[in-house]
Amino acid sequence: MPNLTQKIIHQHLKEGKENAGEPIAILIDQTLTQDATGTMAYLQLEAMGVDQVQTELSVSYVDHNTLQSGFENADDHKYLQTVAQKHGVLFSRPGNGICHQVHLERFAKPGKTLLGSDSHTPTAGGIGSLAIGAGGLDVACAMAGMPFHLRMPKVIGVELKNDLRKGVSSKDIILKVLQQLTVKGGVGCVMEYFGDGVKHLSVPQRATITNMGAELGATSSIFPSDEQTLAFLKQQGREQDFVELHADEDARYDSVITIDLAQLEPMIALPHSPDHVCSVKEMEGMKIDQVCIGSCTNSSYHDLMSVASLLKGKHVHPDVSLTISPGSRGIFMELSRNGALADLIAAGARILECTCGPCIGMGQSPISNAVSLRTFNRNFYGRSGTLTAKVCLVSPETAAYSAIYGELRSPLLADYTVPEELEKMPVDDSMFILPKPAQEAKEVEVVRGPNIRPLPINTPLADTIDKKVMIKVGDNITTDHIAPAGAKVLPYRSNIEKISTFVFMNNKADFYDCCKENGGGFIIAGQNYGQGSSREHAALAPMYLGIKAVIAKSFARIHKANLINFGILPLTFANEEDYERIEEMDELLIKDVCAIQPGGTLTIEDRSKQFTFTVTYDLSDLDIETLRAGGTLNLIRQKQQ
Repeated sequence: MPNLTQKIIHQHLKEGKENAGEPIAILIDQTLTQDATGTMAYLQLEAMGVDQVQTELSVSYVDHNTLQSGFENADDHKYLQTVAQKHGVLFSRPGNGICHQVHLERFAKPGKTLLGSDSHTPTAGGIGSLAIGAGGLDVACAMAGMPFHLRMPKVIGVELKNDLRKGVSSKDIILKVLQQLTVKGGVGCVMEYFGDGVKHLSVPQRATITNMGAELGATSSIFPSDEQTLAFLKQQGREQDFVELHADEDARYDSVITIDLAQLEPMIALPHSPDHVCSVKEMEGMKIDQVCIGSCTNSSYHDLMSVASLLKGKHVHPDVSLTISPGSRGIFMELSRNGALADLIAAGARILECTCGPCIGMGQSPISNAVSLRTFNRNFYGRSGTLTAKVCLVSPETAAYSAIYGELRSPLLADYTVPEELEKMPVDDSMFILPKPAQEAKEVEVVRGPNIRPLPINTPLADTIDKKVMIKVGDNITTDHIAPAGAKVLPYRSNIEKISTFVFMNNKADFYDCCKENGGGFIIAGQNYGQGSSREHAALAPMYLGIKAVIAKSFARIHKANLINFGILPLTFANEEDYERIEEMDELLIKDVCAIQPGGTLTIEDRSKQFTFTVTYDLSDLDIETLRAGGTLNLIRQKQQ
């Protein structure tokens, strides 16, 4: 009776019992990193004293920080290339493509576990991998051969019925799921897709859905491995990697939702959340200023050929700026061979690198007060680089069709050809750099530019914490709020001292100064604190600033794990009404902190308001041991002594 998720976890289980919510540890077959998170991950790997990675495959991609307006990003790239050669990691050079698209094409395998230092790592679930996003330190531990610790997830079954109509895409499927479940509806769960509608979706279409499962807060998302999977692997010249995988016919799920694909229509996520979803029809006619097509969500061959067909012989509206980012060098080359690239250029599209680009705020910020249609996965406030922009998420078909008219249009009646998947995709792996053999690797010199700084080290957990509240924030605070992305900030990802000056910059301009003046303190937050990116800088930089605990109504999975990894207590209000009583700069006192035990509580005194309140903490024995040590690296050092 097991479902597919349970089967793969059972095959990789190292520790724990497979009961939903209980701590488990699983073996990791593959890892991936990208350059916005990878530099810290490899600094952490070096700090562990690891000579060669212990996984079946580890790949380091450069796809985020490719805007080289100073030496910082280029220096990071050189560090990543040399440290990869030294430690047995395959290196994907800048320009080779977006990590999730390239990994799907070249390396992801049905039934394998993949851990990536990027929240959209579950993209590989489209091919039947159990792929999970995590902080860079967790990925470094996996590369060192350690199992990955998590809670045994619940499994939500998503039944897909019938087939999509022309003009409706897999992006509309996941937007519909987000409309139903919200951005916290998948926390602690894996989304598993089944039903007769699955067989009509190609692997890249499935990958769009599993990619945006991250927006649900889900641990992962997964599709079965079937004839569509085999066709995709044949296309990539690696049919030998095919394994048929599916849930048992009588498989059980913790809950099930059903979507009739034949009844689905084009959808749009309005500002500023991926779950603020309605139909395109409801907003049709809305004037638009910018259209950006690409990202790890929607930059596949199928997506871009649909866009090229819609734009062929037409031209972008004069009030619209259209950008297109191919997902991989292989896709880019095929578009250039078959003439589609010429159609895109003739239509007035601006062709960008095979990178994340505008999705991570790396260029192409729209005009003030713009309405920007994007085929990306996130439309968080400020993520585009223009604080006044209204960013909306749509399918490639909706984006391209709307770009022609300068207003939001449903592609249901558009005249275009739905592309066929190629039987064979030309493969060129020349942009991968192989690691040095183990003996030669010892002689590799790792190149460190001046922006690459040593890791900050936390102190062990204090038994008494007497600090002030540095900031109070609301629900659904994202890691973009905590540690902003964008061209001004991303170059400092390997310099925690510098990047800490940007923490909460759009929420409280003097947050950095306040922490420095008071020696750090507490963060008070609402529901789903830390949703979004896996960037551990959202925990590492606050730790550097002296933040000792975050007290929230609830936490997003990856961010909570990152807080623990860096020795920051993640505490939850026992009574949410207490959240309302606390204000910024209140002095909070916690005693007997080191006595915490699984399932326990702590009493906190608000010395400014003269009342006490209770907090809980959902922590395993390992979590508590890690916190007492002051973080994972401290704990590893203790055990190595």
